[in-house]
Amino acid sequence: MAQIQLSDTQSVILSAACARDSGLVLPITASLKGGAVDVVLTSMIKKGLIEAIPAEAGVPVWREDEDGTPLTLVATAAAYMALGIAADTAPEEEPAAESANEAESPPTDAHVSKPARKPREGTKQEALIAMLKRPEGSSIAEITAELGWLAHTARGAIAGALKKKLGLDVTSEKIEGRGRVYKLDSPV
Repeated sequence: MAQIQLSDTQSVILSAACARDSGLVLPITASLKGGAVDVVLTSMIKKGLIEAIPAEAGVPVWREDEDGTPLTLVATAAAYMALGIAADTAPEEEPAAESANEAESPPTDAHVSKPARKPREGTKQEALIAMLKRPEGSSIAEITAELGWLAHTARGAIAGALKKKLGLDVTSEKIEGRGRVYKLDSPV
């Protein structure tokens, strides 16, 4: 079975649900605004990560069925697998009402560990990394000329994709005649 890719929001929601004994998705501990909650939950239902079941008394209600039956959401076995949690910890029974303290507790990050990202191959990101690995490094002007990017795109790629996402150690120094030069000393 292919590994399901989760967004950060989906990971937070599923981590909180899987941490609850009942596997209840509601209440949602992630801060989402407006219709974003419905979009995220519907996406997770389509992926088979959560499912709607009839809600028992005292359980938060997501929506009502066509016949007026209140429904709640629970994490499926696929959710536990997507988070890397053993399938035997998934609840097998219908969810029971939780205490108010449990329902409002923040999600735990115990089961959410992101694998280290790898640079993508055959892309402008790979070309940027190669440019920064050169002994002389590369200036923003050189990067924009080579990759066809605007200056703010090059700076954003260095700060966001390389430093934050990939965790690379990109250094910069101002060199007379070239301007600010960026270098990548760590191996990728």
